[in-house]
Amino acid sequence: MLLVIDNKTSNLNSVRNAFQRIGVSVEQSSDPADVARASALVLPGVGAYEKGMAGLRGEGLIDPIRRRVLEAGMPILGICLGMQMLASSSEEHGDHSGLDLIPGRVKRLAPNDPAFRVPNIGWCDVMPTRESVLFPAGVEARSYYHVHSYFMACDNPEDSSAVMDFSGKAVTVAVERGNVFGTQFHPEKSQDAGLDMFERFVNHLKAQGHL
Repeated sequence: MLLVIDNKTSNLNSVRNAFQRIGVSVEQSSDPADVARASALVLPGVGAYEKGMAGLRGEGLIDPIRRRVLEAGMPILGICLGMQMLASSSEEHGDHSGLDLIPGRVKRLAPNDPAFRVPNIGWCDVMPTRESVLFPAGVEARSYYHVHSYFMACDNPEDSSAVMDFSGKAVTVAVERGNVFGTQFHPEKSQDAGLDMFERFVNHLKAQGHL
């Protein structure tokens, strides 16, 4: 079962519909028991980091997610705020702990050029930095839809799998560490490029016996 986690911070219809368009059925739940029986997780999210983590904490989801991902090796894909919550911590509106699945800290975008606005909203070119599941060899840079004011700064640069240029700086917008995946952008709102990425993720799950 591919489970989309409902942490009460986003409209999940677009994520569910995107997977259905590539022929994959998903379930949606905030029940820890469903996390325990899932074979893979998708963690979407929009809004503030503190609210997103509070939503997971309020549903009793933090420990079940960490156990299944870290101990059982279950794959997880974080999207937008969901990717940020994979990090160890965030500086958004204070100092907040995350799921700590990828060592790193979420920091505010800091443009040097006034032409770059915060929040960053719109289509941005995403450039793979290494071969990975989401960006295998031969996949070219494509544009994906972003809505964010913060980004994940990985402790280990190898955990970053793709970047975008933001005011002359390479900002991480996709991460991959073993069975942990994340995209700062919204594949479900990125038309064919996003559907292709979801399909690569699903094909990986099938090849690994998770679906």
